[in-house]
Amino acid sequence: MKYNSIGKLVAAHGISGELILKHALGKKTSLKGLETVFIELRKGELLPYFIVTAKAKNEQEIVLQLEGISTREAAQKLVSKECWLTEETFQEYAAAHASISFLGFTIFNGNENLGEVLEVIEQPHQVLCRIDLNGKEALLPVHQDSLLEVDPRKKILRVQLPDGLLDIYR
Repeated sequence: MKYNSIGKLVAAHGISGELILKHALGKKTSLKGLETVFIELRKGELLPYFIVTAKAKNEQEIVLQLEGISTREAAQKLVSKECWLTEETFQEYAAAHASISFLGFTIFNGNENLGEVLEVIEQPHQVLCRIDLNGKEALLPVHQDSLLEVDPRKKILRVQLPDGLLDIYR
């Protein structure tokens, strides 16, 4: 199963074990309907935590109460840990414009390495990733139909570009 990082637990909140999750989902959300988040306690080790309550605090923060975390001390142990969702769930909760996280990713068209994403340009129905392709600036569309895979751990973006698109840059 693949996972996408949504942000970090940045602080304990109150005395009953609530936590502040600072997220990069790109919109104000209370994660309505979400039952589980995965927390990276040790590098590469994601453990599921069940959500008791989640309240949107602002555009980038959520106040979470997790099952089994009922004291400020217990919550404090999770501060600075990264939170993850399964890739499928991430797609449900991330705003279309949360693509700024693609910056610095290596973009592949199928298996062909096209280079590093140097800039992310957000447009209403798609995102353009600017790369340097053989010394020329290339703008590659990334949207629902062209995006095949996002691997945040390896910082890889895999797309299937329309036939002939790369020819105009070569």
